Amino acid sequence: MHESGCQPGRPLRILYLSWRDREHPEAGGSETFVERTAEVLADHGHDVTLFTARFAGATKHTMHERVKVVRGGSRFGVYPHALSYLRKNRDRFDVVLDVQNGVPFWSPLAAAGLPVVNIVHHVHKDQWPMVLGKALGAVGWVLESRAAPFVYRHSPYVTVSQATRSDLAGLGVDPSRVQVIYSGNDQPADFSRYADVQRSEQPSLMVLGRLVPHKHNESAIDVVAALRERYPTLQLHIVGSGYWEENLRAHAAAAGVGERVNFHGFVDEDTKHRLLAQSWVVLMPSQKEGWGLTIVEAGLHATPAIAFEYAGGVTESIVSGETGLLAADQADLVAQVDSLLADAHLRGKYGENARRHARSFSWERAGCELEAHISSIVAARA
Repeated sequence: MHESGCQPGRPLRILYLSWRDREHPEAGGSETFVERTAEVLADHGHDVTLFTARFAGATKHTMHERVKVVRGGSRFGVYPHALSYLRKNRDRFDVVLDVQNGVPFWSPLAAAGLPVVNIVHHVHKDQWPMVLGKALGAVGWVLESRAAPFVYRHSPYVTVSQATRSDLAGLGVDPSRVQVIYSGNDQPADFSRYADVQRSEQPSLMVLGRLVPHKHNESAIDVVAALRERYPTLQLHIVGSGYWEENLRAHAAAAGVGERVNFHGFVDEDTKHRLLAQSWVVLMPSQKEGWGLTIVEAGLHATPAIAFEYAGGVTESIVSGETGLLAADQADLVAQVDSLLADAHLRGKYGENARRHARSFSWERAGCELEAHISSIVAARA
């Protein structure tokens, strides 16, 4: 269903504009999509450049395999730096892939006729006030919901789920301009290296991702607090880094489960996969996700996942009642976690289904679909 053969066209000169790259300490699923598809495109003979923000210790230029990485500006300064870079170098590219994390790079303003593709993972309506507060959040939402659709009114879009495609339609973006390309999945060539990893002896939950307010990891902590008497040895593993960590530690302490919540920080790929393989259930308590890459990563280890049904793309990365569960609210999340922790047979059934589902997604397929899409756009413009 998700596989597609690659039929590369002529080599293209491709510029990605992305807020962060994979080395950035706050990199997440959007950056993974950028990096993995960029690798596929470069491997297929395209000349790929990624312009992104600088961060502490970062070099201005580097290579990620065959992908050239150029860094300029910081968290917000990256936007004018990217426009300046595009304006000075637009003759060197055939197409711009503008990754919109809430606010896009406004690249049509500097592209001078160069084709621009807007890549959106999800709409940020609920996240703006959480991150910037009510006043600035309202400004951010106006930029995302009104200004961006106007500036990109002649541009095609790419997104990672039908849910986000529908959300974009609500902002006035014609669905006929939006191509859905599902995220791939990291499938190590020798996945047998994790065959010896055993499930934790005691019940365990895991969340994986950036530690920021809109990921709502407090909900996972509250699950542990609600079930601590029923499962006296229950542990929660929080994997990832971010400025919200101290708030989460304080929340766990206030809930009386500080000793049950383990903060691992940022970990390497091997450690991440081993933690996913050890966990009984993975939780994604975020209020909004374009896809939910962690869910299919967990599936490779036959680890079922639970998320909120209103979070968007998770309704596609989880096949509810087959590979995991979708919760209506916090009380339902607690009940569903309880149901899986208590039933080893059900966990195993969902886990095996999740493994089959996860293996149907690959970055090669995602890269091929993106390649075909942008090749057609460039050919049509020519």
